[in-house]
Amino acid sequence: MSGAAGRVAQVAGRFVDGRLPVRIRAWDGSEAGATRESGAPVVVLNRRRALRRLLWQPGEMGLAHAYVSGDLDVEGDLGEGLTAMWGLVRDGVVTPRKPRLPELPGVLAHAARLGLLGPKPAPPPEAIRLPRFARLHSKLRDRAVIHHHYDLGNDFYEFLLDATMAYSSGYWTDLGAGPTAENLRAAQDAKLDMICRKLGLGPGSTLLDVGCGWGSLPIHAAKHYGAHVRGVTIATEQRDHVNQRIRAEVLADRVQVDLVDYRDVPARIEGYGEFDAVSSIEMGEHVGDGNYPTFASILFGAVRPGGRALVQQMSRRPGDHPGGGPFIETYVTPDMVMRPVGDTLTLLQRAGLEVRDVHVMREHYVPTCRAWIATLEAHWDRAVALAGERGARMWRLYLVGAALAFEENRMGVDQILLARPTTTGRSGMPSTRASFEPAGIPAS
Repeated sequence: MSGAAGRVAQVAGRFVDGRLPVRIRAWDGSEAGATRESGAPVVVLNRRRALRRLLWQPGEMGLAHAYVSGDLDVEGDLGEGLTAMWGLVRDGVVTPRKPRLPELPGVLAHAARLGLLGPKPAPPPEAIRLPRFARLHSKLRDRAVIHHHYDLGNDFYEFLLDATMAYSSGYWTDLGAGPTAENLRAAQDAKLDMICRKLGLGPGSTLLDVGCGWGSLPIHAAKHYGAHVRGVTIATEQRDHVNQRIRAEVLADRVQVDLVDYRDVPARIEGYGEFDAVSSIEMGEHVGDGNYPTFASILFGAVRPGGRALVQQMSRRPGDHPGGGPFIETYVTPDMVMRPVGDTLTLLQRAGLEVRDVHVMREHYVPTCRAWIATLEAHWDRAVALAGERGARMWRLYLVGAALAFEENRMGVDQILLARPTTTGRSGMPSTRASFEPAGIPAS
């Protein structure tokens, strides 16, 4: 082996048992590692700093910092590359390990010759910086987390998402449909329509949407079902966007969105305790384990006896990292908690809600993420203009990794339909599921 790539391959071999799973192209143009004929992914080291990051933080976090910063690239399709590398580790072909004690002098010698020894590189500025001394899931910290991820700017999310502005899994009536913008819009409309049907909404129904995002459900429920909706969010950009949509759709008499923390809903939202229905779409993951009983109790308290609740929430298998792993916790949502769906059901039941239906939608998140990826890739220059080069690279890595995690059952998403029974046990639910499935959006 010659050149920087050869020396890198020698060092990298000390960190894995089994063959090196990638081909390496170094900053000097040299290549080494797996042969091109093997079809192995090609990892491009644009700068020495990529390796310094990996020496300081071996594994997912070092790779993420290196990729987001542009120090490291994967040639070709990033999703295919991550799938291939993850598959080798998952199937035991490659086993990561720490260098053995006798190997350390050689590793350090190679690192010195490559010019890698030095201080730990700072993470890219896209990594979240939380307020010092802010307690976990305090209102101050939660606002900082939301500001980091959701207040990036409405222009970016309008670019990435479909016209409904739904930032949650769609419902793909044909999972084989391509991840096009048109199919994504149809999947999001089908999801919103199914939620409204499950909640039994109709003209004059009242709905509270906790964590309403950019207003996809409130607007849909009011426009197509005649419901009167209150939404709450703690993201200023989201609130402002929904208010613009309310004015544009002439729905001010049916939709109101407020900047309110979910913990303040009982005191701040008029009509609390009398809503026909309450919903929370992919917001429950963000309240944390300690606060989830409070969150569940607020949902229970918001809906009248005989009313319904619907929670759509991401989940993880028992024993899997509940926060989604170091990358998600550093760049996306640091305090997220994804638990097995059964554990969430128990928490909701303890609050007094009756579980009526659980709809596993894990496979539906795969084409949803891939449709967002297709938009990102097709309009890369626009993404860079809105989020910066590093920001766009972070989103690419996030969405590609998320699609793979849902596809391989390392993350899930579930729609949970609940009822608040009356004191005599009446749920108000239909006797069959026939009314749940979308059958076309009602005329507005």
